[in-house]
Amino acid sequence: MTGSRRLFLNQCGFLFSPAYNYVTIHPMAKQTKYSVVNIVRALRLPFTLASALPFIFGSIAANGHFDVIAFLLGLIAAVTAHLSANVINDYADSKTVADWQDRKFYGFFGGSKLIQEGIFSDKFYLSLGIMLASVSAFSVITLAIILKNVLILPLFLTVLILAWSYSAKPMQFSYHRFGEIIIFILFGPACVMGAYYIQTNIFPDLKSFILSLPFGFFTTAILYSNEIPDSEDDINANKFTWVSGVGEKRAYILYCALQILAFLSILLNVFLGYINFTGLFSFALIPLVVKAAMILKTCVGNKEKLVESSKLTMSVQAFAGLILITSFILF
Repeated sequence: MTGSRRLFLNQCGFLFSPAYNYVTIHPMAKQTKYSVVNIVRALRLPFTLASALPFIFGSIAANGHFDVIAFLLGLIAAVTAHLSANVINDYADSKTVADWQDRKFYGFFGGSKLIQEGIFSDKFYLSLGIMLASVSAFSVITLAIILKNVLILPLFLTVLILAWSYSAKPMQFSYHRFGEIIIFILFGPACVMGAYYIQTNIFPDLKSFILSLPFGFFTTAILYSNEIPDSEDDINANKFTWVSGVGEKRAYILYCALQILAFLSILLNVFLGYINFTGLFSFALIPLVVKAAMILKTCVGNKEKLVESSKLTMSVQAFAGLILITSFILF
C-alpha cells in the first residue's frame, strides 16, 4: 500500500469501520507538493461532516419548507467557512508553536503537520483560509440577495469571526478554555438553527435550538477527545483546554458526560415530538462510546492508541447524524 493511500484511508477510515486500525503514515512518500492527498490533509476534509450533517439536518427539519437553491448556497457557505477555520487553526497553532511540540502526523489531532514538514508555508495556509472565507462570504451574500434577507449577513459574520477566533489572535478561545464552548455553538446551534432559518425565515427559535443540541454535544466530544492526546504539548505552548483543567487521567469522565448529554438531548427531542422515535436507533452507538471512553481511560499518554478513540468518536457523530437525518426523510 502506498503512503498516499495509507494517509487517505487513515483520515477517512472512521466512515467505513469504527474499528479501522491505525496505520503508520509516511506522508512524504512519492507525493508532489500539491497532490490531492496533501490538499485533503491540509483542509482536513473528512472533518467537514461535522458541519455538513447538522446543516443538512437543520434544513430538512423545517417540515415542508425546502428551497433547494438556498440549501445548496447555505451548505457551501457552512462547509467553506469550516474549511477556512481548519486551515487558520493550523496557521495559528504553528505561530504559537503548539503544533511544533510533536511533529508527527496522527491524522486526527495535532494539526496537519504540513507546515512542520516544510511542504506548505504559514503564508500558504493564511492565503487559503482567506480564499475559503471569501467563497463562504460570496455564497452568503448571494443567499441574502435571493432570500431578500439582510439579517443573514451579520449572523454569518458573527459565525465566521467566532470560527477564526477559535485559534487566531486576538481572542484565541481555544487557548483559554473557551474553545469547547465555541465548537458547541458553531457545530450545534449555528449550523442547525442557521439552516432552519434559511428554510423557514424563523430566528431565533426554541425548537431549532433543542434540535441542535445532539450535534453540539457530539462535535464537542470529538474536539475534546482530540485534545486529550495533545494535552501535554498544549500546556507547553501555553494552550489551556478543558483537559488541562480536569487532568489527563480523569479526562475520560468529562468525555462520558458530553456523550451522555448528546444522547439525552436526542431523548428530549423524541419526547417533545421534534424527532421521530426512530432517532432512538442512535442509542445502538453507545457501545462505541464505551469503547472510546475505555481507551481514553487506559491509554493516557499513548497517542497511537488514542487515535482509535478519536476514530470511534467521529464515527458516533457521523452515524448518529445520519440516523437523525434519515428519521426525518423516511418517517
